[in-house]
Amino acid sequence: MSARNPRDVILRPVVSEKSYAAYDANVYTFLGGPDANKIQIKQAVEEIFGVRVTNVNTINRKGKRKRNRRTGDWGKRSDQRRAIVSLAEGDSIEIFGS
Repeated sequence: MSARNPRDVILRPVVSEKSYAAYDANVYTFLGGPDANKIQIKQAVEEIFGVRVTNVNTINRKGKRKRNRRTGDWGKRSDQRRAIVSLAEGDSIEIFGS
């Protein structure tokens, strides 16, 4: 198995009300690479942020079908793979200076 750059596994944090509400419970949500598995996600978060990960859940979300108002054609937003990461007690990630 080849070593991947952790920044290719974890792309960016998810900015939503639901993800903000989970910060108090030490649960963080990230967009992950489409072919990243749970073990790679855990290793990437631990390496990038220097924390201990206790649990990783992943969600494959299909992109929405959207209509172009100008041409009337239909397009599709890109699919996403989200990683919901739980951290050990006492660890936290300072994502937005919070």
